[in-house]
Amino acid sequence: MIDKTLIIQFIRPVDPNSTTPPLDDYSYWESKYQSGQAGWDRGAPSPALVEVLQRFPTPKRVLVPGCGTGHDVHYLASLKIEAVGIDFAPSAIETARKKAQSPLENYLLADIFSLPQQFHESFDLIWEHTCFCAIPPIKRPHYVQSMYSMLRPDGLFLGIFFLDTESSTEPPPYCFTLNEIDRHFDPYFQLEAEWLPSAYYPGREGEEIVRLYKKLS
Repeated sequence: MIDKTLIIQFIRPVDPNSTTPPLDDYSYWESKYQSGQAGWDRGAPSPALVEVLQRFPTPKRVLVPGCGTGHDVHYLASLKIEAVGIDFAPSAIETARKKAQSPLENYLLADIFSLPQQFHESFDLIWEHTCFCAIPPIKRPHYVQSMYSMLRPDGLFLGIFFLDTESSTEPPPYCFTLNEIDRHFDPYFQLEAEWLPSAYYPGREGEEIVRLYKKLS
């Protein structure tokens, strides 16, 4: 386990007086994809996800909120894992569907705060990859509750979080601290492990932490 006191110093809290773009409006994200400004899309699955799946037991069904154009979902499906990607930017979902190569690779245009009832308690694992940091802070509790309801009993939430969310002058990402993540997740999840990934996108060395949570009954 990582001593959080050693890394918390690199993170700054949310500025409640800052002005931010309407990141809970799908049109903001849609405009980024249509204008080719989706800089978070690295054209490949998260190296941390690849690393984890080489070490941990293979889940049967995985939910990927904020999946974008589907690189992580596509990788999961290539391992014979049923994966469902959710995004509310139409262009992202359209691109992901066009690239899909397996019946195990599925995409849904939807809001992560109002997912279909049939999804409730139907996933073994949720993979969080730069979704939490893109949500307006006021909605973070609702995000955690939504993800909790999607997992089966004893399901796992696996997330990669930025350590320094002050890297840009305006969101995304929204700032947060590890203590804030604890405050939102602790009522619903047990932290099983956390570590600094040894695999990462170029330029992100030492900038991310992986956390594995287990759903509380």
